Amino acid sequence: MTIPISGFPNLPATGASRVSPDFTEAESEGGFGSALQQAIDQVEQLQADSQQQATELLQGDRQDVHNVMISVEKADVAFQLMMQVRNKIVSAYQEISRMQF
Repeated sequence: MTIPISGFPNLPATGASRVSPDFTEAESEGGFGSALQQAIDQVEQLQADSQQQATELLQGDRQDVHNVMISVEKADVAFQLMMQVRNKIVSAYQEISRMQF
């Protein structure tokens, strides 16, 4: 017979754990890897769009320099964010690899 600690819900004795609804949704959609791949795809798309607009501007097919510069800056900011996320992931991996178990 066990006495539950006050403030904690009673967990089933079968060893089954409860999973939060957010976690099951993330797993069904592909999880962290899928989200990371989608973010990388979006950055690639922004870069491709800005490159196409810059090429059209240089060829004389476009006259709106402002929209081209906005597109280029969006791609640059998205790329910088992606690099910072990568740096954080690498840093976390290195810290985990230094842990002793």
